[in-house]
Amino acid sequence: MSRNLRAGVVGLGWAGQQHMNGYQRAAGVDLVGLAGMEAEPLQRLGDEYAVEHRYADWVDLIKNAELDVVSVCTPPSLHAPIAIGALEAGVHVLSEKPMALDAASARQMVDAAKANGKILEVSFNHRRKAEVTATKELIDKGLLGEIYYAKAGWMRYHGIPGGVGNWFSRKATSGGGPLMDIGVHMLDMALHLMGEPSVQTVSASTYAAYGPRGRGRGNYGAGQPGSDQPVPFEVEDLATAFVRMDNGSTLLLESSWAQGVGHDDMYVTLYGTEGGAELTWNPPGPQLRAWTQIDGVDADLKPALGLNGGHAEAVADFVAAVAAEELAGHQGDEALTRALIVDATYHSAAESTEVRLQPTPPSALTQDAVTAVAG
Repeated sequence: MSRNLRAGVVGLGWAGQQHMNGYQRAAGVDLVGLAGMEAEPLQRLGDEYAVEHRYADWVDLIKNAELDVVSVCTPPSLHAPIAIGALEAGVHVLSEKPMALDAASARQMVDAAKANGKILEVSFNHRRKAEVTATKELIDKGLLGEIYYAKAGWMRYHGIPGGVGNWFSRKATSGGGPLMDIGVHMLDMALHLMGEPSVQTVSASTYAAYGPRGRGRGNYGAGQPGSDQPVPFEVEDLATAFVRMDNGSTLLLESSWAQGVGHDDMYVTLYGTEGGAELTWNPPGPQLRAWTQIDGVDADLKPALGLNGGHAEAVADFVAAVAAEELAGHQGDEALTRALIVDATYHSAAESTEVRLQPTPPSALTQDAVTAVAG
């Protein structure tokens, strides 16, 4: 394009501020609009980033700011309505994770992107960690062989987010608990490293052992907007799933906000036909250990680690795709796969049965993607 792209951000919390910083740092784009219902942060952040257009309502931002791109950084219940409204107005969309409240809404977002010829991306910032990037390079070089089994988890022992009236524990606004909040990051990293195999079945369980009793609360998400009144704890505080792929590979996924173990644990472990890798993000710091065989002899791999990426890199990649008009692979299909797996996990847990994912046609606007497997 001959001019800079005009960008807006909806949502003034921590994630929204990461996107604001990303647009400020990215080449070829100007941050020109913000939307959020909190008056003081709207004024303060608008001044900090020298933003011209500031609105309480996202509809006014889309209508008046002449945007090319917008980031949606609100609670999950608003992701689909805002994204679809923006896409139908001709604006490219970068949404925070999880993609939407449920897979049906995520499918509607993808359909809107394709119907309007626009880019739709979801900001999975953790896949840009240096350890993930280095491991992906090892896999792409064939040093680990075919990845046939993986384990991934993010387990907080005392980390239920937010204050008294925070939206995280309300199913209508969050869609779920730690699986939607942090587990989806681990799901994304695992599938990314496994080469995006097609998912066949999901068998899962969820638990709410601590949240309903007012235990396990941490400082995560404490700055997010909410009421000053207590709200019921309506979501899980631990989820675990066994995911089977159509190529025979499998993934064991777990995520928790609260559990009866006195430490946090964040990890991805990969088992390949020629070697394996273990990625951890625990004290004293991130680690990547990888091994293979060379001429039948075990060998430890010591890949060089680059710089960590994050939201800024996700924003930069999104801006570059928009500037290059790269629609292929940038209209939400990969993120929709994550949403379908999350839905299948909750369905499996609720019905105590294995769930089979069925392919859905691109035009489908309802979630027919999961069906229970009898017996």
